[in-house]
Amino acid sequence: MRPTRIVQSRQNTRVKELRASFARGCRTERGLLAIEGEHLLREALASGLELATVFVQMGREALLDQIGIPDDAETLLLPPEIFASAVDTESPQGIAALVKPRAFTLEEVLGGRSPLLLIAAGLQDPGNLGTLIRSAEAFGASGYVILPGTVSPDNQKTLRASAGSVFRLPGITLCEDHILHELAERKIRTVAAVVAQGSSLAGHNLTQPTALILGNEGAGISPSVLARAEARVTIPMPGAVESLNAAIAGSILLYEAARQRSRR
Repeated sequence: MRPTRIVQSRQNTRVKELRASFARGCRTERGLLAIEGEHLLREALASGLELATVFVQMGREALLDQIGIPDDAETLLLPPEIFASAVDTESPQGIAALVKPRAFTLEEVLGGRSPLLLIAAGLQDPGNLGTLIRSAEAFGASGYVILPGTVSPDNQKTLRASAGSVFRLPGITLCEDHILHELAERKIRTVAAVVAQGSSLAGHNLTQPTALILGNEGAGISPSVLARAEARVTIPMPGAVESLNAAIAGSILLYEAARQRSRR
C-alpha cells in the first residue's frame, strides 16, 4: 500500500516550499521545481525526473495510480482548501509535485555534429518561450540558451506552454559575451531573426551548425547582440500584417532548418 501522510496545516514545511516556488516562479532553496496538473506530472515522469514530494488533494487520490506515481515517492494528502492555497492555478487539478529538474551543461546544449540552437534574447512572454522550446524539441534542435532579460524557463506558464519539452531539451542560461564567444570558437553560425531588411529565409543554409536568435516581442534583438550576429533573416509575408508573433516566427525558422536537414 502506498504510504501517504495527511497534512492539515498551511504552515507545513513542504506545503510552504511548494507555495513559494509557485509564487516566485523559480526553484526552491533545495533546487526543486514546482509543477501542477496531470499532464506535467506525466511528462516529468516520462522525462526521468525525480519526484521529491507529491501533493494530492483529498478525494483525488486515484490520480496517483492513473499517472503512475512511484510507490516510494513522498506523498502528502491535503484538504482542498490547503491544496488550493499552495498551487498556482485558479481551478486546481488536484495534484502537484516538487521535482528535481536536470542540470544541463553547455556541452549538452551544443552537442552533436551539426548543432541547431535556439537563443532567446530578451523574450518576455512565458507562453512564447514555452512554445519555442516545444518547437525546438519538435524540429530537432540540440538545445536552447537563455540570455539575461528573458523570462525564466521555470515560469509556470512557460512550463505549461512547453508541454514538458523544457524537462528534456538541454537548456542553459548564459550571458551574451559567454555564449557568443563559444559559438564563434566552435564555428556555429549566428542567424538573427529581424522584422525587416533581413535576407530571404530560403537563401540560408541551415544544415550547417546554426544558432537562431529570437529577440524581445516589442523591441526585437538588442543592438549589441544584433551587431555580433553573422546573418539577419526576415520571414517573407505577402499578407498585410506588420510582424509575426515571436513563437510563430521562431517555429517557422526551426521548421525550415528541420526541412533542410531532412533533405540533406
